[in-house]
Amino acid sequence: MASRVSCPSPLRLLHCLPLLLLLLFSTFHASDAATALVEKVCRQASSYSFCVRSLYSDSRTPEADEYTLAYISVGAAYSNATSTQRYISDQLKSVEVSGSSHRDQQQRLQICSRGYQRAVSALVMAHNDLDSETFFELARLAGKASSGAGDCKAAFKGIPPPTALAKGNQDLMHLCEIFGVVAKLFSGM
Repeated sequence: MASRVSCPSPLRLLHCLPLLLLLLFSTFHASDAATALVEKVCRQASSYSFCVRSLYSDSRTPEADEYTLAYISVGAAYSNATSTQRYISDQLKSVEVSGSSHRDQQQRLQICSRGYQRAVSALVMAHNDLDSETFFELARLAGKASSGAGDCKAAFKGIPPPTALAKGNQDLMHLCEIFGVVAKLFSGM
């Protein structure tokens, strides 16, 4: 026997309409606010397109408030820093196998390793500050993480660094800049 689906009466549907419209409006309103927030942050970044691409690579961004955007930006920076740190570690192992003919490269990579250790540590501290809702150190920690990549970049002054390392440094500096801009949103709290 076939079951019959009944539609709600027109009167009942009219009673639900305001609730449906409110739900629809609040969804668009939250999304518009998040879009405006990303726009506000990315307009202050040195690379607008990198900023937008980086923030929207996280599925939480379309609905993000300042707090969520801070987690997204520190998470992106942390992911980049740990990935680059692993790359540096692998390069150091490779250079150590090559012997003394690569001593200069080894010293440069050791500077990078120390810089990225500081960067990762600063980003962990920033994440912990977000967890504890302690916001006043966030901008300083973003700067400290960025300086780790800057130190690595400076270690290769005069010679081209490996392409992956140059990209890791540049991306981390951009990501920390974005995180620093987001961190400044909390200075009024």
